[in-house]
Amino acid sequence: MVSDDGIIAKTKQTLIEISQKAHRHPEVIAQAEKVDWYEDFSAGYKGLYYFVPVSLSSRYKRHLRVAALNVPMVRKVSGNLFQELRLEGLRDVDTILAYCNALLRQWSWEYRTIAFDWSYRVRKDFEPRHFPIFEGWTRLYLSTWGGVDDFCTHTMGYFFDTFSQFVPKVLGWATSENPWILRAAAVSLIFGLRRGRHVEYIFDVADAMLLDPRKYVQTGYGWMLKEATKHFQDQVFDYVMEKKDKMPRRALRYAIEKMPKTLKAQAMD
Repeated sequence: MVSDDGIIAKTKQTLIEISQKAHRHPEVIAQAEKVDWYEDFSAGYKGLYYFVPVSLSSRYKRHLRVAALNVPMVRKVSGNLFQELRLEGLRDVDTILAYCNALLRQWSWEYRTIAFDWSYRVRKDFEPRHFPIFEGWTRLYLSTWGGVDDFCTHTMGYFFDTFSQFVPKVLGWATSENPWILRAAAVSLIFGLRRGRHVEYIFDVADAMLLDPRKYVQTGYGWMLKEATKHFQDQVFDYVMEKKDKMPRRALRYAIEKMPKTLKAQAMD
């Protein structure tokens, strides 16, 4: 079995290889002095960048940072590496999740994307005992809206929909001070809502964050309500009409987006 360090090293090497083959600006990265990690503190994650020298004068030089990868490239690497693990005979869900955890600890958006992808690929082998792992990832590694949506509409959403005894956990998440956990509480229900399940929790979740001023919290529970309208339009409409005088307009617009025009007009009046 490959060690955690081995998986991390192999993943980085493969990411760099596909970047060098498929980068949209090969003429730029050909001039790079190195490719390495750079931490974007505003995003909360680091990423792989090429460092291209730029001469400002005869005495001064700076480096231009050029992103090494985009999401489709990373997803391609994820699929290729996962198939390699399968061909090597790896079938154990706990080993795969351990590799995912090792990747997440590196705090790279590329590794995070791969970890969440691998975890979803082994979803058929999830068991109730895996909940502490996924809740831990929710609390530790979700620090961007993209990370929340990737993980919660797939791995976390599937887990809740499969083991419904854990769904009430989102009610606790919905009282967090952390905006990403708040968004996770709402977005994790979308997988089940699309299949006509878990409506009994969405209004308590929405109530808990109804007046939150933060954009990604509002769009998170607004999105949850919007997805619920596929199977539960009347209940969502009644809720919106009751709360529309308090609900931020951003959340309200999200919630009613898929409703008929007549209902939208009433909600916005």
